[in-house]
Parts: sequence; C-alpha cells; structure tokens
Amino acid sequence: MKAQKIAIIILTVSSLCACKKEFLNHPSANNPTLDTYYNTAEQVQGATGYLYNSVWYDFQDKAFHAIGEVLGGNMLTSAGDVNYGSNSYVNFTVLSTDPLVLSSWQSFYKVSGNATVLVNTFQQKKSTGVDQPFLDLGIAEARFMRGLAYFYIARTFGDAPIVTDPVALAGSGDYNVPRYLQKDVLRFALEDFKYAEQNLPADPYQKGRVTKYSAAGMMAKLYLYRGDYDSAKAAATEVIQSGKYDLYPNYYEMFTSSKANNNIESLVALQWIAAGGYSFANPVQVYAGPSTLLKPGFNTGYSSVIPSIDVLNSYKPGDKRRGWSVMEQGFTRADWTNSNFPGGFAYDTTNHLNDATHVTTGTRANALKYVVGTGSNGENMSSNGSTDICTYLLRYADILLIYAEATLGTNASTTDATALQYFNRVHHDRAGLPTATSLTKDDIMQERRSEFAFEGDYWFDVQRQGFDKAKQIITAQERGTYNFDGSAINHVGASFSDPSQMYLPIPQSEIVQDPKLSEPAVPFY
Repeated sequence: MKAQKIAIIILTVSSLCACKKEFLNHPSANNPTLDTYYNTAEQVQGATGYLYNSVWYDFQDKAFHAIGEVLGGNMLTSAGDVNYGSNSYVNFTVLSTDPLVLSSWQSFYKVSGNATVLVNTFQQKKSTGVDQPFLDLGIAEARFMRGLAYFYIARTFGDAPIVTDPVALAGSGDYNVPRYLQKDVLRFALEDFKYAEQNLPADPYQKGRVTKYSAAGMMAKLYLYRGDYDSAKAAATEVIQSGKYDLYPNYYEMFTSSKANNNIESLVALQWIAAGGYSFANPVQVYAGPSTLLKPGFNTGYSSVIPSIDVLNSYKPGDKRRGWSVMEQGFTRADWTNSNFPGGFAYDTTNHLNDATHVTTGTRANALKYVVGTGSNGENMSSNGSTDICTYLLRYADILLIYAEATLGTNASTTDATALQYFNRVHHDRAGLPTATSLTKDDIMQERRSEFAFEGDYWFDVQRQGFDKAKQIITAQERGTYNFDGSAINHVGASFSDPSQMYLPIPQSEIVQDPKLSEPAVPFY
C-alpha cells in the first residue's frame, strides 16, 4: 500500500526538524543502520517518540473533528466548509474521494507502518546480540502505538488491511493486500495492547509516555466497543486499582492550557510542539476558534467546525462542563488579548453583522476545548496559531465510565454501588449534577457525550451501539443553524438510512492501486 511505503520513507530519512522537547526527537537523517544505531536507550526512545506526534497530524488536522464529532452530531461544518467535505459529514454523504477520508487512512497507516518498522527493527537488533532492556521497551511502546492505530482503523473503516511487514511489501512492489474482517482488525489491535500491558512499565519513563496502564485502559475501551463487558470491567479495574490516576481537578484548564499537559488524568495523549512547524503543532484552535480571537494576530480562527444546536441542547441544566467546553455569549478571558480586545477577550454574539469584535457562527457558539488563546498569557504559538496543548486520546474519566457501563452490561439498569460511585465522580463531583442512584445505558451515553464532547470520540460511541440505535440517535438530532437574529432554527436532519454509512469508504485512490480493497473482506486469523 502506498501509505505504508510513504511511512517507511518518512521513518528512515526524516528528522523532527530542529525541535528539542522531551522525547520528541527523531534519529538523524543519515540513514542509520543496525550496526550504527539503536545502541542506546536515547536512540530507541527518540525513534518511538516520533509515534506520539507528526505521524498523527493528517488525522488530527481536520478529520479528528469531522469523523469523531460531525458524524456524531456534536459539531457542524460551518457554512459547508469545503475543507471538511462541505456538508458531507453532516449529511452522511461522504465519498471515497473525500480528502479527509484519504488523510485519515494515510495517517493511521503511517502510524502503524512506522510502528511496525520499529518493532521489526528492534527485534532484528536484538538478534545481533544487543539484547538490552531498552529494545524490549521500544518494542512494547511501538506495539502499543500500532494497536492504537489499528483500533482507529477498525472503528473508522470497518474491514481493512493489516500489514505486518511493510518493508517487504514496499520492496515487492505488489500492493495487492486484501481487506480483513473488522473483528480481526480489532483482535490484532487487542493483541498489541496485551503485549504492551505485559511489557511496558507501571510508570512513564518520560513524561507523556504510555505505560502498562495506558495499555490496560485501551484494552478496556476496545473490549467495551466489542461488547465484551466482563473483560472491559476487568481491564478498567486494573487501571483504577493501580492508584496512579485520578480526575484532574481543573477540567477547564485541562483543555485551555498546555500547562496541564500529561496531568494525572491523562493515560494516552498526542504530544505537540508549537515551535516545530507544520505537522508538529496542535492545529485545533486554528479551525475551531473564532476569527475575533485569532485573525488579528494569526489570520486564522476559521470557525470551520462549531458546536451543533443538538449538543448544546443535550447538556443538562447546571452541568458545569458546558461553560468549560463551549464559548457562548458572555464568555470572557482577561488574559487573552489582541488588537480587537486589548483589555481581554469577550465572546459577543449580539450583533448579526460580521465585524472584528462580534461572532456570527450558525449556532452562536465555538468549541473551547484545545483553544488556548493568542499567546498573550505565555502559551507557545506557531505562526498560524497552532499550539503545544496535547490531544487526549484516553482519560481517567473514560475508565470510570467504562467500569460503570461494563457493570451495567446488557441489563436495563443497575444500582451497583461501585458503578454508581465511579459514575458520580464524573457526573456529580466534576459536573455538579445531582447524584445518580441508578444507571441505564442512556444515562451513561448522555454522560459520555457531555464529558467527552469535541474530543473526537462521540461518533464511535454512537456507532458501537449498532445500526438501529445509531439511526434512532442520528435521525432525531438537530443539525441546523439559527437565523442571523437567532429567532429561529433552520432545521436540518441527517440522511442516515443504510448500515454502510456506519463506516467511511476506503479511499478511491487506494483502491486504484490495490484492487483487492474493493473485494469482500476475508479472515486474517
């Protein structure tokens, strides 16, 4: 596959520009060989550090929101932004030629390809007589990231290729790789997570690195996706009983300040460097932030993706997370200053005219998560307003809610004391909502929607409930916008009527190169 071939080239001849921050350093561009490289822990860790960053960028850039949030109905693509497939993600009319379909595919396979090359390379290095613990750690870390990539592949594309030797595949020139059944892609990811859980350390050897509990947490999430509730509960229990994680006390800060990066709640996070240039910094606020905040200094802040009316209406009265996750009328930040707001930023929707100080998005809102401001408060910024803030892919709040849902299982409701305790840590202690005394599936799904809104995960929660439930959820959503004066809603619903819409199509350009991708999926195991 072309994406795999590209990944190999990137891994062997690229360097991480001139960035120097913690472990985000990459081997030099001098084509290191097994004889001359990977002889030290620093060299191995520099290679695996790359898997936390740029290889994910083509997904993080726009597809992160389009797939995880727009498909799920939490966000809209503002004014049919062509960079987000116009309204195709809103309407479930995504084509195989869509650029975000291709960028997601390439990003996931870039991650898996680079990780697989590292696994195979470290194993070869061990066979030469250099059998050092840092090589075993490198294998476990790379296998974790490969498992993470295939978990995303399985949920995004369903049936998909699995490549275990991308070097051999690239050398052969024969890219006729079949699609494998989704259940086998998930199993492949699970095997990598299991290996990582058994071979990674209990504590990160550098800040931001994954641990055995990161792997156990991803196992819990994968088991839940498959509906294996007993296994999900056991894996979640392992994380909880480790005592190494907790809810971060400042939810708002967690998503608006890079100072909270890799905090006690974070189990898995992508690591970004504002000074790293294109593909190394977090671009979310460039697209999700309002122009009044970013256009004066960076000429960005496109409001390309905005909260939907449906998600805004889904927050329960009194849920503190709405104010911590969404910019709406009255939102202010005294430490965010620019030429429009020298005394501090104010989110103002009172004027329907689009001027320098007023916001006119279709839902009179912008997502706040991963928006850190203008740099006036000390945040590092790239030239276009990209940032250092990490992308959370697994938080401890997820583990607590996984435990609660796994305890519920297929029952209509539960009053299990431990499940309620963990659920209420998020629902009551964090969000400030009344203490729950019993739980249903809908209760938990509502909680997950509010807790993880705009974090790229909601569509997968909808999807894993099956087509019939997904259709019920999606077709009932309000995907419209307000009139300019806010007096009425231009009602829009999604056309969601076929199980094929549960997954994105394989990119047409990939099928042209590999015709087997258009054939029925086959077993891998």
